[in-house]
Amino acid sequence: MASKLFQLSLCFFLISVVLPSASHANPSYPNAQKTSPFEFVKHLQGCHKGENVKGLHQLKTYLENFGYLNYQNPHNRNHANDDDFDDLLESAIKTYQLNYHLKATGTLDAQTVSKMMTPRCGVPDIINGTNFMRAGKKKIHHSHNAIHTVSHYNLFPGLPRWPASQTHLTYGFLSDTNVDAINAVTRAFNKWAAATHFTFSRTQNYRNANLQIGFHRLEHGDGSPFDGAGGTLAHATPPTHGRFHFDADEPWVVGAVQGGVDMETVALHEIGHLLGLAHSSVPNAIMYARISRGVTKGLHGDDIQGIKALYNI
Repeated sequence: MASKLFQLSLCFFLISVVLPSASHANPSYPNAQKTSPFEFVKHLQGCHKGENVKGLHQLKTYLENFGYLNYQNPHNRNHANDDDFDDLLESAIKTYQLNYHLKATGTLDAQTVSKMMTPRCGVPDIINGTNFMRAGKKKIHHSHNAIHTVSHYNLFPGLPRWPASQTHLTYGFLSDTNVDAINAVTRAFNKWAAATHFTFSRTQNYRNANLQIGFHRLEHGDGSPFDGAGGTLAHATPPTHGRFHFDADEPWVVGAVQGGVDMETVALHEIGHLLGLAHSSVPNAIMYARISRGVTKGLHGDDIQGIKALYNI
């Protein structure tokens, strides 16, 4: 069975053919706080194995979306839509807690609930059984003064990457993308260019661009619908599919603005996916899956080490 990652990649390919222009959208800006699609988790705090609590089926859907549960097995599928806190759910929560450096209790403690409610990238942490955040290669670098650095970057299964002959990539925006977003994404490309062997240039020909960028709302034709403000912020495909979508319903801003999500920070993360990086377990890395409102981040040493390892540079 094809992995969710490559199903998503195929859907992104199809979007360039079938997506109606009406779904294109400019970014939103901070306004009155709306209920986050992850808000339901708050009401499940304290739940543990053996309980039956209304709303646990939503948690199962959440964990399945990000790769922590797999209901393809017919026996497991019977429990996908119930509210039973069973062994499978406990195991999934423990894995989630380990990935995010939380105590692996298997219960929905306050720290776990808080982490789950944080806005995040829509790309799963676990794809086809590969746990990016725990199973990545860790390289120890030795220096003359015996200081060791451990890398926690992770790469997609099969190591998809751009060919060695293709170090210059073009990027294009949907025609209604506003100038603030264009400038923020361009700055993000420039930062990746400064840290890698890649160069990037903007093209007006969106259809023929190597990397295609736009803002979309809810169901937008790629099989991975957005969920409104406060949930998944954006998603992107690994090489060489080149699709990068922002959720237009998020409160997008430029810089560290209270209540807003910085476009450049999210762009840095999603460009990492476009180049072949999966999610990192390092909280300060740009490839960490979650970002809080009102903050900005830049490239981290872990991100640079990941790109260099993937492309042997």
